[in-house]
Amino acid sequence: MNRLQVLFCASLLCFVALVWLGTGRVRSPAAVKSVPVPVEPVSAPVVEPTPAVVEPTPSVGESVSSVAQQVTHIKPLIIPVAGIRPDQLTDTYSDSRSEGRTHDAIDIMAPADTPVLAAAGGQIIKLFTSERGGTTIYQLSADKKLIFYYAHLARYADGLTEGKEVGQGEVIAYVGDTGNAGAGNYHLHFSIAIVSDPKRYWEGTNINPYPLLRE
Repeated sequence: MNRLQVLFCASLLCFVALVWLGTGRVRSPAAVKSVPVPVEPVSAPVVEPTPAVVEPTPSVGESVSSVAQQVTHIKPLIIPVAGIRPDQLTDTYSDSRSEGRTHDAIDIMAPADTPVLAAAGGQIIKLFTSERGGTTIYQLSADKKLIFYYAHLARYADGLTEGKEVGQGEVIAYVGDTGNAGAGNYHLHFSIAIVSDPKRYWEGTNINPYPLLRE
């Protein structure tokens, strides 16, 4: 092989190598970059909140007799202090008290030891002595929807016990000045509350006794 043939073979080999390294080369799958395809984000379904249902309760200072009629079928109430007429009552339900409280009851003024009467028939569920109320009575109405609260009592009537059923007008205690009434300030603190659970007699929605006792 002469020199010219050697040069020709070398040129041919270079040409073949360039073709193999150029665009004519078949690339392996690993050498091909994959292009990410954009994916639309999937939003979670929007759930509208359900508004809470709030049962209406009588407003503070409510003074319409229909409130009591809606929750009980008891007889009309009587004034729970012997000898007191409707025109002698004073509406003290919304009066302010210490620590930002409102009275939520009425005070029925009467001489010491005046008999305190059951405002309606029902069961005596608690006899209790407290710093504010002094000697007190909690009475549940016959339909178990109202609590009658009697406070500042001098003493209970003889034979009065928890669990006893009393009739309307029955003597259950006597007017006094116990608790925070103040010495010589003889009166009955009387309140009415609507309760959903008689076992939790201390919890309830107070209503104004004044218009109910004036009927």
